[in-house]
Amino acid sequence: MTQALENLSGPGKSLKAEPPDANEIAGLTRTGTARLLDARNASLALESRFDLAYNAAHALCLAALRNKGYRASNRYIVFQVLPHTLGLGAEVWRVLDMCHNKRNLGEYEGLLEADDRLVADLITATERVARALKA
Repeated sequence: MTQALENLSGPGKSLKAEPPDANEIAGLTRTGTARLLDARNASLALESRFDLAYNAAHALCLAALRNKGYRASNRYIVFQVLPHTLGLGAEVWRVLDMCHNKRNLGEYEGLLEADDRLVADLITATERVARALKA
């Protein structure tokens, strides 16, 4: 697992080797867990639930990457390296990657196209990340 992360690390690459910081990892895990809990609140607007679940996923995936001793230079890479950080497959990281693209359209072009199914899939994928991180 570490070899794949090493191959992505270095000048001009997506990852930078950096010793894990227990306080940073704990903070990312705490905020990710809190946002995931809030994302499950069906009384919130769908867009809010999407934002909460996406940011929860990002925080938890970043915590997993930091735990392996790396920092990302791009937001999306934390999702793509899930097979190497938490042993999660494409069925999880592809959902998160798709949501990253939708998030960018929403943030930069005002075109957030989230529906109930997408938010449910995002929450499910984020729950899998949270369970793997806890294990």
